Formats: sequence, C-alpha cells, structure tokens
Amino acid sequence: MIGKAFTAALLASALTAPAFAQDRSDALAAELAAMRARIAQLEAEVATMKATSAVPAPAPVAVAAAAAAAAPPAAAPVPAKKESSSPTIKLFGRLQFDAGYVSRSEGLGDRGLGFSNELRRARIGVEGAIPGGFGYKVELDLADNQVEITDAYLSYKASKALGLTLGQHNNFQSLEELTSSRFLSFMERAAFTDAFAFERRVGLSASYSAGDLLAQAGVFTDNIQDLSGVSGAAGLGDENNALSVDGRLVFAPKLGAAQLHLGASAHWRDNNDLAAFGPATRFRQRPFIHTSDTRFISTPALRVSEETSFGLEAALIRGPFHATGELYWLRADTLTAGTSPNFFGGYAEAGFFFTGETRGYKGGRWDRTIVRNPVGKGGFGALQLNLRYDHLDLSDDGVIGGTQRGYEASLVWIPQDHVRFLLNYGYLRYNDALPTPTGDTSYGVNVFGARAQIDF
Repeated sequence: MIGKAFTAALLASALTAPAFAQDRSDALAAELAAMRARIAQLEAEVATMKATSAVPAPAPVAVAAAAAAAAPPAAAPVPAKKESSSPTIKLFGRLQFDAGYVSRSEGLGDRGLGFSNELRRARIGVEGAIPGGFGYKVELDLADNQVEITDAYLSYKASKALGLTLGQHNNFQSLEELTSSRFLSFMERAAFTDAFAFERRVGLSASYSAGDLLAQAGVFTDNIQDLSGVSGAAGLGDENNALSVDGRLVFAPKLGAAQLHLGASAHWRDNNDLAAFGPATRFRQRPFIHTSDTRFISTPALRVSEETSFGLEAALIRGPFHATGELYWLRADTLTAGTSPNFFGGYAEAGFFFTGETRGYKGGRWDRTIVRNPVGKGGFGALQLNLRYDHLDLSDDGVIGGTQRGYEASLVWIPQDHVRFLLNYGYLRYNDALPTPTGDTSYGVNVFGARAQIDF
C-alpha cells in the first residue's frame, strides 16, 4: 500500500512541476521588461537635463579632480613682516692711514715740510631705528689720541618725502663737504671747504625729497666742542651764542644712461658775541694733504661778525666717467670799519674707471662704488684715475691771505667695496704766500700723498 501511495505522489509532482516553472519564468520576464523600461526613462530624463542646464558633465569633473590630486600642495601664505617693537642698532667705523711729502721750495725752513704721516681718521659709531619713524646716529673720531664727536643726532621720518634731524650734523655746505671721506676721489676735499671752516654743527633741519628734487634747510648754533667750552677759550661754552641759517637745493634727473646733478646752497651766520669776545677767525689752508700743518696761505686774525656765502654744484656720471665742479663765495663782515673781504674757492674734476665701474651717487652726494670683480673672487678690483684743478683766493679788500692754484691727480684702487688705496700728486702754485728766507711770496711746491683705508 505504501509503495503505491509513494509512486502516486511522484507522478503527481512530475505532472505539476512544468506548470509551476512556466509561471515563474513568466514573472521574471515581466520584471526584466519593467526594468528596461525604467532605465530607458531615466536615460531620457538625463539627456533632457544635459540639453537644458549648464551642469558640467561627470567626466570633466573627474579630470579636474584628478588634476587637483596630482598638483603639488600650495605653499602656505607668508605672514606680513611686522615692524620691530625694539630699537635696532648697527655698528660702523673706518680707519684711514696717511703718509705725505711736501717739497721744501725756495729754502723754506718749516720743519713741518718733507715727510710726515698720521692716523687721519679712526671712527667708530652706532646708528639705528626706533619704532614710530625715529632714528639715531652717534659717531666718535679717535684720531690724534683724543675723542671728538662727529655726528650725534636724532632723526624722524615724518613721511616718505620729509625727514627731520635734531643734533650735530652737516649743515648743507657743498657736494664735497657732504660726501663721506670714505668715497672721495682725492685724499682731501677741495681747498675751500677747509679754508672756510666748514664743520658739523648742532641744529634742527628738514630734508624734503621727491622725484629728482631735494631740498634741505636748517637753523644751527655751533660745533659741539665749541658749545661745551672744553678748550676754556673766552666766548665759548655758555658764552657761545652764534647762529646760522643754511639751505641747499638739488635737482638730479636721469638723462638716458647719465646721471645729472645740479645744486645750489646759501648760508648766513651771525657770530654774535663770538665776534668780539671769542677766538678770532683765520681763513687758511694746508697744502693738499693733512699730514702737514704748514699753511702757505692764511689771512691774519679777523674779528668776523657775520658770514654770508653761496655755492654752486654740478656733476655728471655716465658709465665709468664722471665730471664735477663747484664754485663758492664767502663774504666776511668784520668789526673793522670798511673791511668786508670776499673770498672765493672752486674746483673742476674729471675721473674714469679703467675697470668699468660707475662712481656711486645717492641722495644728492657721492656714494660707495660697487666693484664689479673684487679681489677674493677672482678679480682685480676697481682702478680709477682722477684729475682736478683746485683754486682758492684769500685776498680781498685789504686782507692779504694769498692764492693757491692746484694741479692735482689721484689714482684710486678699490680691491673690494670696503677697502681703498689712494695715491695723490699735486703741484701747487702760490702767490702772496708764506715768505721764503729771501722774501719771495710767489713759488710752487710738489706734494705727494698715500692712503690706506678700510670701513665697515
């Protein structure tokens, strides 16, 4: 019985299986058809969206993303440099060793002639900036085994164009005088700058610079040494009430590859009580070098009440060539009735760098020359030749101080920017000069000079 029942069940299952499978197959086919229809509908919608909108296609986005991933990371932004909240300090200085020789013309027995040598300058100083636009500078000269203050001032930058200075500093006398001794083309400046006693003085000045124009003006008293009364001379120290007003104007345009400099200055000084009670004034000059104290030309001692002076400046720089010259007039009004002599000085100079450098110029004055091929880096340094005619006349209105005409040459070797060696020669022709033993006051002398210099 059981076997018949099992057999009957198998037969029933076999008969119903094909019908079930057919139904399942129909259901799957229907589902696939529905999916195809939905996909077709979605594709149509995407096509419509592409045609009616600016949505970027997925492919470019992927490319941009890949490019961004491949690019190196961007550098972090550099923070803005903040102004220092503390004063800055910079040490500087210079050393100049000089040797010289002045011929003993016409039997002159002055023992200061012949060979001489000296430490011309030994300066050390500090300068820096103080937050808020302020600055300072203090410089001492230790030559001659004594301490002398050269510069000592506080400055203020009121704007990009306007600056103020209070203290001891130069009072805008001339291009030669305002140029640092580190950058001169000769060992000494033109004769009139020493003869007319140009010096730094204590005062308040303003400097305005805009484009090619530079204007400088100030009110000054006297040199720190004369204001301190260290020398003990009558009329100095607290008795010194001298006062001066000084101004200078410079026009310095570029003319193609050339730099032009045109300048003029005016000065008025009232010696006040110094005229009667202070040291008398002598206008005089050394013979082209500082190592000798001999003065072949000199005025007698004068009681000068006022000084009025004017100067003209001109210079041209083009490549390795430069030319420059100045004219300067000084009127000295004395306490002697009817005696107001007019003195004159001036020079004309030309120079050339055989090694191709250009003479430095900045801010209305000569500046450092940058050596193209310095020693220590396979080069020879810079070599410059300069020629100058220098004229000084200290005789006028009954005052006989003499005249000097100088024919001068210098050879300057700059092995690197901060080292200089100078050789100078000058033939000086005098009239109304220091008398010889025979009474002759017109004669000539030969002068030789050499300098070794370093600055930092």
